[in-house]
Amino acid sequence: MAVEFGLLGTIEARVDGRPAEVGHLRQRCVLAALLVDANRVISVDELIDRVWAGRAPQRVRGTLYGYLSRLRQTLEAAAQEVRIARQPGGYVLEVDAGAVDLHRFRDLVAKARTVGDEQAAPLMGQALGLWRGEPFATVDTPWFCDLRQALKRERLSAELDGADIRLRSGLHGELLPELTARVGQHPLDERLAGQFMLALYRSGRAADALTCYEDLRRQLAEELGTDPGQPLRQLHQQILTADVALTLSKPEPAPRTGAPAPVPRQLPGRPRWFTGREHQLAELTKALDSAGEPGGTVVISAIGGSGGIGKTWLALHWAHQNIDRFPGGQLYVDLRGFDPSGDPVTPAAAVRGFLDALGVDSGAVPVDVQAQIGLYRSLVQGKRMLIVLDNAADAEQGTALLPGSATCTVLVTSRRRLAGLASAHGARMLTLDVLTDTEARELMGRHLGADRVASEPEAVAALLEHCSGLPLAISVVGARAAAHPDFPLTALAEELQDESARLDGLDAGDLTANVRSAFTVSYRALTVGAAEVFRLVGLAPGPEIGLAAGASLVARPVTAVRAALRELENAHLIQQFAPGRYRLHDLLRLYATEQAHRTDRQQECHVALRRLADFYLHTAREAEQLLHPHRTRIEFPEPSADCRPLALVDQAEAMDWLETQHAGLLATQRLAADSGWYDVVWRMAWVLDTFHRRNGHLHAQLVAWRKGLEATRKLGDSEAEIFARRNLGIACIRSDLHDEALTHLHHALTLSRASADVAQTGHTCLVLAYAWERQQNHEQALEHSREALALFETLEAPVWEAQAHNQVGLYCARLRQYEEARAHGETSLDLFRRHQERDGEADVLGTLGRLAHQNGQHTLALTRFQQALVLLRDIGHAYEEANALAHIGDVHHDLGQHDQARQSWQQAADLYQVQHREDDAKQLRDKLRTLKP
Repeated sequence: MAVEFGLLGTIEARVDGRPAEVGHLRQRCVLAALLVDANRVISVDELIDRVWAGRAPQRVRGTLYGYLSRLRQTLEAAAQEVRIARQPGGYVLEVDAGAVDLHRFRDLVAKARTVGDEQAAPLMGQALGLWRGEPFATVDTPWFCDLRQALKRERLSAELDGADIRLRSGLHGELLPELTARVGQHPLDERLAGQFMLALYRSGRAADALTCYEDLRRQLAEELGTDPGQPLRQLHQQILTADVALTLSKPEPAPRTGAPAPVPRQLPGRPRWFTGREHQLAELTKALDSAGEPGGTVVISAIGGSGGIGKTWLALHWAHQNIDRFPGGQLYVDLRGFDPSGDPVTPAAAVRGFLDALGVDSGAVPVDVQAQIGLYRSLVQGKRMLIVLDNAADAEQGTALLPGSATCTVLVTSRRRLAGLASAHGARMLTLDVLTDTEARELMGRHLGADRVASEPEAVAALLEHCSGLPLAISVVGARAAAHPDFPLTALAEELQDESARLDGLDAGDLTANVRSAFTVSYRALTVGAAEVFRLVGLAPGPEIGLAAGASLVARPVTAVRAALRELENAHLIQQFAPGRYRLHDLLRLYATEQAHRTDRQQECHVALRRLADFYLHTAREAEQLLHPHRTRIEFPEPSADCRPLALVDQAEAMDWLETQHAGLLATQRLAADSGWYDVVWRMAWVLDTFHRRNGHLHAQLVAWRKGLEATRKLGDSEAEIFARRNLGIACIRSDLHDEALTHLHHALTLSRASADVAQTGHTCLVLAYAWERQQNHEQALEHSREALALFETLEAPVWEAQAHNQVGLYCARLRQYEEARAHGETSLDLFRRHQERDGEADVLGTLGRLAHQNGQHTLALTRFQQALVLLRDIGHAYEEANALAHIGDVHHDLGQHDQARQSWQQAADLYQVQHREDDAKQLRDKLRTLKP
């Protein structure tokens, strides 16, 4: 069934063209808030702010979860392609963006702005036809009100674009009624006034056009204290003089310096392999359209990006696409700022080439360079011309070539971030990233042909993965494959599989088709310090690196590293994708690693990486102690010299750091194992354990402790081995690997008893109790937990005693020994609260909730579980949060409160799914299916 969503009017959903019931206003607001950012995770707090702002009801989260649950049932029953999913950090509505009128409107407008008028007119008409009235009609929260106004501005911009298209097509007569009404709604809009004046003039109403100008001039003076901008003043003058250019669409005459000169047409050919980049094309067109705005100046767009990213392709494709908008001609120069085969072109040489193209006789060219630049600017003044400055070394190289006329448009491409052009000349910065998966596949298909792509899909997928979305790499692979049409693509894919030789394979035989050469030109332009940072960051484990981590890696102050990273960022050799967080493109990482092996001594690299490993380990230790302050402490060696771990402030910052750095921490553990740093390996498993446990990262926890155990055995450290086996046992229990869990736990118990370590023995007994409880052997579980309690009572360790009391109480309850269970539970709760151990407090509240539920005390059970849920959410314990929600659903069910049960079970099932707890999720889905409406 086809589902469509409407936001450009009242909020609505339609299934196969028929209205679908999506609830009352607030529930529709939740739907709209998700649809606006379809396919993107939105946090619960953000959803609450969008829907309620400062008027949220009590227990707003529960209300929100209820709305989400009902919307999920409605939408997923209507169509399989629509899904509301819980993700880490919030919720996402997964849907084809084309099914939402807002996204369809934006897509159609963007496409219309990248094609000629003949194709653009129907696209713009379709886009505007999607509007049914005020967006989000009747919704009044600040977020929706602000978005409504922004969308109305988008609509007006599209309407004005459509009017320009129709004016260029000679449809001024049919436009007049529409423009008359629009001018009344937006009396100070100069672009709109210009359209209205032009339509009036072309309809034989020049006097009315002049009156319109005078009315606007007077209103601007009275209300804003300003005059009309230069474009409108120029149009006014053209109407006064009956300028033929307003009625005829003829190219402007060629520049004259005593004799007729040809209109310059210097653009190279349209790039054959250009693919995608629709958003960037639309942005360039948007910049050109702004030339008609009040106070317009020369339009400059600076296209930046790494070598091989497709900057020149984009500039030339857009230029050819819009060539009719530059009847005065097009000038082009390759400034060779990053050319491996020669020196950069000087501004003097570039200007001389422009003067030749503009028809200036050699004898009329001034000797002085500044005079040449002045002549060039005079010749292009007032003409609608495009100037393409390709491959600029820096902003200074391009500045001398900028025209002074607002009728000209300039495209500058460079591997450097041309901030000088932006700050001094108002250039719009456009940075290119790698191609999307769809664009990359399309480009590969154009090189190889549809039949060849279809015949070897796995090989094509591997080739695309090896190219990592870099257009140059894809084109090199395409060229190599095209040279041997009878060779299987698997052979080329296997060659590129080897990372150490991949850059060798991305070479089609010359400097312009060689990925390594493209990177080398940028690398050689770096300062010594930035080049060193680039090389070492390439060696660093994980997908990203933070500023503080980088400082430890290179053993330099943060300020110096920040400056080096800024230089790399300006050269587009690294990306700062979030404040203080950086990442390298996959192929740039290989290149950086290659340069490190060629330039730096192996021992220097080894020491730098050990500093980085210590930074991650000791910062993670800081985070773990904030998350679980009452956990057993283990010894840590001092970090390496010049390693400066972060000092985290609170639990929220600790959890945030662990979440953002998780992939890098796991990669660091793998690096440590490969490097023989076994002390780092098992301790990394330790410091990540609380984070893994609370967030339900079962597989990561299992893998980390398997590596940790292997490391302790290689160290021959029996005490560390006890820690590793016990925690690996917990990970195995949670992954339903019962036999493996018991093997590790019994081994740990033997080692701890042999060493007479009472604390280790007690903790291992508690985990053994947990293992037997998961197997429904409550007698064995109770026996081990009683032993643990007796051991802890000899140590005067109240938090550990509380843990043991809790487990004894739980297993007594399982065996229907309710009075003893309650006594142990209350003792445990008192100890946990007295020592402010919230993790344990939440755990025992769950135990007391289960005990009350078993005794039929449903109201008390609900209270206990809800108290536990609040604590679990507060400390970020998503794993146990799911269990608490499942128990709350059970109690609601037994109370006959089926709606509340459904809501809690659905939330729990969503969390189980995210945590890959398939069996738990299946049990709840079975309950949901049998639940009565």
